[in-house]
Amino acid sequence: MNHPVLKRGSLILALAALAATALAGCGPAGDDARPPAAGAESVDPAGQHELQGFYRQKLSWTRCGELQCATLTVPMDYAHPEDGRTFTLPLAKAVTADPAGRIGSLVFNPGGPGESGVDQLKSGGLSSFSERARARFDIVGFDPRGVAGSKPAVDCGSSDPAAEDQPTSGAGDTSTSLYPKTDAERHAALTDAERQAAACKDRSGAILPHVGTLDAARDMDVLRAALGDDKLTYLGWSYGTYLGTVYGELFPRRVRALVLDAPADPALDWSEAALQQATGFRKSVEDYAGQCASVVGDACPAATPDGIRTVITDLYARVSKRPLRIKGTEERLDQAMLHTAVSMSMYSPESQWQPLSEALRAAQQGDGTKLAEIADPGISAQGESSDSSDSSGSDPGATDDQPPGNSSDALIAVNCLDQPHPRDPQPYWDLLDRANREAGAFGTSGVLAELICKDWPAGPQKPHRVQAEGLPPALVVGTTGDPATPYEWSKNLAAQLPGGMLLTFRGPGHTAYGRSACVTDAVDAYLLDLKPVPDGKTC
Repeated sequence: MNHPVLKRGSLILALAALAATALAGCGPAGDDARPPAAGAESVDPAGQHELQGFYRQKLSWTRCGELQCATLTVPMDYAHPEDGRTFTLPLAKAVTADPAGRIGSLVFNPGGPGESGVDQLKSGGLSSFSERARARFDIVGFDPRGVAGSKPAVDCGSSDPAAEDQPTSGAGDTSTSLYPKTDAERHAALTDAERQAAACKDRSGAILPHVGTLDAARDMDVLRAALGDDKLTYLGWSYGTYLGTVYGELFPRRVRALVLDAPADPALDWSEAALQQATGFRKSVEDYAGQCASVVGDACPAATPDGIRTVITDLYARVSKRPLRIKGTEERLDQAMLHTAVSMSMYSPESQWQPLSEALRAAQQGDGTKLAEIADPGISAQGESSDSSDSSGSDPGATDDQPPGNSSDALIAVNCLDQPHPRDPQPYWDLLDRANREAGAFGTSGVLAELICKDWPAGPQKPHRVQAEGLPPALVVGTTGDPATPYEWSKNLAAQLPGGMLLTFRGPGHTAYGRSACVTDAVDAYLLDLKPVPDGKTC
C-alpha cells in the first residue's frame, strides 16, 4: 500500500518498485513457532521460560491525540532471548466506540517493508477502515522491529544530508543510468551498491541480522498476547501480506481471520519476483495511457492513448540527454527521477494520475519541478528539507513528536535479509538484458535495485510454497491491474493457503480494501462474521 521515496543520488533507482520484489518465505512450520533450522523441535514460545516475560507483559496505554499509544518489548534474538538485547516497538490504537459489540483487536500492517503503522493511524489512516470495522474492533498499528520509532531502528544514512551528498564512484553520471551497459557504468553501479551496503553495516550492523520478517511475525504473536487476544485478527496490505503469511505458517492455530490485500508470492526467488513486478509496472503505464481520459479527463498530457505513450517515451529520451530544471534547486530531473515519479504514480489512480498528468504537461514545456516533487516531496520549491517526507503521500513523515522516517533504509534491510541473493555480481548482469527486453526501464531498474543485497547478511528464509496446516480459511484480495504485486501472485497465494479464498477487484492500482465498496463489504463480512467469500467473487 505504501512505498518509499527514491533518495537523490542513490543507486536505488526504483525503490518505489522494490517494495514487494524481494519477498520470500520461511521454512515449514507446525502448530507453533519453531526456529528456522532443519529438524528443529516445535515448541510453543509462549510457554518457554525465557519468553514468558515478553508474552505476559502488560501494555501501558496513554492518550496520544485521539488515539491511545503504548510500547511493546520483544527480544532482539529469539534464539537467545535471555541475553538482554531487545527492540521496543511503538503501538497505537483507535478504540472502538461500541465496547459492548467489540470483537477484539484488528492488527494491521500498511506495507513497505519499512512503513509505520503508528504514523499511519496518526496521519488519518483510520479512514482506510470501514465504519463497521471501526465499530467492532480496536484498530491497532505498530512499528515493526527496526522501523520508524522502533528502538533501535535501522540507519543506513539515507536521512543524513551529508551521507546523501557523498560522491559516488567518480564515474560521472554513469551510476544513475537506468540500463548500465559498459564496464564503466556497471562498475559505477556496483560501487554505489557496495558503498550503501557498507554504510548500513557501519551504522546498524548489530541489528541487521534481526530485522527480518520471520522475527517480525514472532513479535506479532507477542503483540497478540499482550493485547489479550486468544487469536489474531489481521489485515495486511502489500508487504503486510507477507508478514501475515509468515505469521500464518508459524502460528496457524492462533489465527482468527487473515486478510491479505495485494499479496506477494513467497514461492518466487528474487529474480522471478523482480521481473514479474517490473512487467506489472510497465503494464500499469499502459493502463494509464489507455484509461487516463476516463479517470482525469482533459488533464491528460495528450488526447489519445498513443499520444500519452509518445509523451512518456519522448520524455525519457529527452531527460537522458538533457535533464530538466527544477525550480528552487540546482538539481535537475534526470531519467532516474522521472522513472521514480512515473512508477510511484501507478499505485493510486484516483489520487495520483491527475498530478502525474499535470506534471507531464509541465515537463513537455521544460519544467521538471512537478515530476521531481512526485519523486521526492522534499525537493519542492517551497524549500522543504529532503528529510521532511521519507515515504509516500500517505505517510507525512516526521512531526515534532515523531522520529524521522527510515522507510527506505528499513525496506532495503528487510528485503535483503528475507531473500537469498547471489554474492557474485554476474547473475545481476546476466538478468539485466532479459529484464530490459521484457520490461524496459522498469526491468533494468528493478534488477539494479537488488544489487545492494549482494553484500547483505544472509537470513534463514528460502522461497517456498506456503505450508500452514491448521490455518483457517484466509482471504486473499487481488487487483487485476496491480503494478507492484501482479494479480497472478494473488491467485498463486490463494492456491497455496489451505482453504484460501480469492476476492478479485477488476481495475488499476495497488490494493483494493478501502478503494472499492464491493471489496470492503466482502472483507468486512469476513472480518466481523467470518463469512466465506464465494469462489470466483469479483468486484
